[in-house]
Amino acid sequence: MIIEPRMRGFICLTAHPTGCAQNVINQINYVKSKGAINGPKRVLVIGASTGFGLASRITSAFGSGASTIGVYFEKPASAGKTASPGFYNSAAFETEAHKAGLYAKSINGDAFSNEIKEKTIDLIKADLGQIDLIIYSLASPVRTNPKTGVTHRSVLKPIGATFSNKTVDFHTGNVTNISIDPCNDEDITNTVAVMGGEDWDMWIDALKAANVLAPKFTTVAYSYIGPKLTEAVYRKGTIGMAKNHLEKTAFEITEKLKDLDGKAYVSVNKALVTQASSAIPVIPLYISLLYKIMKAEGNHEGCIEQIQRLFSDRLYNGGAVPTDAEGRIRIDDWELRDDIQAKVAELWEVATTENLNEIGDLKGYSQDFYQLFGFKVEGVDYTADTNELVEVPGLV
Repeated sequence: MIIEPRMRGFICLTAHPTGCAQNVINQINYVKSKGAINGPKRVLVIGASTGFGLASRITSAFGSGASTIGVYFEKPASAGKTASPGFYNSAAFETEAHKAGLYAKSINGDAFSNEIKEKTIDLIKADLGQIDLIIYSLASPVRTNPKTGVTHRSVLKPIGATFSNKTVDFHTGNVTNISIDPCNDEDITNTVAVMGGEDWDMWIDALKAANVLAPKFTTVAYSYIGPKLTEAVYRKGTIGMAKNHLEKTAFEITEKLKDLDGKAYVSVNKALVTQASSAIPVIPLYISLLYKIMKAEGNHEGCIEQIQRLFSDRLYNGGAVPTDAEGRIRIDDWELRDDIQAKVAELWEVATTENLNEIGDLKGYSQDFYQLFGFKVEGVDYTADTNELVEVPGLV
């Protein structure tokens, strides 16, 4: 079939298998071009199919020659209906990994459930024995707690006062003002339950009890802090409370891993175009200004550049892992440089519908968004008849 992007608001309803595959190959080639990383050999990535999770799987496999297991929750294709992009990404990754002689298998299901945790433990025991690194990179708006059976839904709201600021519709380029009403206590509880550290902790408990964590085991979860511009709605809002909980959980997990000489870290990453960030008011405008400035400075990074740097310069640099005063790895260091943020703040004040194309990188934002779904990828013939029915070769 001929596959074209079909949009509904902030979501693209279709994905292109060839475009997704080319995206994955481009990321693999980037990692290979940077040379070998003396990193982990047996890696589990929870949330492995898109964004930072996918980049972590690619970097582990093609930077360190690691055997990888990916856990994700993606929709396969059916006749005439495309799969979700993460399904095509995983198919492409495993195809390329197998070609390179690397072990790569995956499990598709709800990572919050006990069933998927048990299935993962069985696979590790059968194939790898133990795991050296777990990357925790889940992004979901909903979580059912397997112990209580309660389903929690996260919200993105400020705390205590209405938040008003500029935002942009990146499809039209219209800059408008938006107001978001403050949350209630239940909103905070639910958001922390979905996006905090509880499930990460449950994974580590389950795998440790099953004796599948190797000596000197490491686990990393991904977080975001962001600039003053977004802090009322992000870092000081409901999601910020969840991120605080995630960061606190890292210390609690490290304590539990003492007998293995293991360590848990939170890595604070850069603002990037993802399916999740596109739906957050204010963020698309901030990112389009940030991209313009960082590209001009020559220090812009996408997911794969960020994660390759995290592995080579932080986690596996041959020495101690550098962290901030709160024990977090800061790979958002280039984004939050004072000079970069001063320029963003300056442009923010004057940004309008009329001048955004000139002062921001709306085109770059839009292209990155489409590429998440396998569209607007260089070298792909979108007029070609494409088979939407793709299988993931290592799916268990």
